[in-house]
Amino acid sequence: QVQLVESGGGLVQPGGSLRLSCAASGSIFSIYVMGWYRQAPGKQRELVATITSGGSTKYADSVKGRFTISRDNAKNTVYLQMNSLKPEDTAVYYCNADLIRTVVGRYEYDYWGQGTQVTVSS
Repeated sequence: QVQLVESGGGLVQPGGSLRLSCAASGSIFSIYVMGWYRQAPGKQRELVATITSGGSTKYADSVKGRFTISRDNAKNTVYLQMNSLKPEDTAVYYCNADLIRTVVGRYEYDYWGQGTQVTVSS
């Protein structure tokens, strides 16, 4: 079993910055891809950014140039540095981990954290 715990959300003014963290724990040997998704009220969950264990990244067009995803493979932790925040970035941000190899050699898929609220408002 794998658990994902997010932290770092909160209230910030437009133009401000926040850094989200997500730590994965459990019987983990490696995680291929980790990422961040968000869901605003009344909208579907959408991809924000993903990063592979090799460091390849993908971003939603709406956050390119403002958000940076990174990870520490040794700690099974993924980060999201969010700069120049806008009111439209307000959402619950969810961490995701996919294609997880466990210490006993099994593969598990598609785990989610509980979400952390990010509110951008003056």
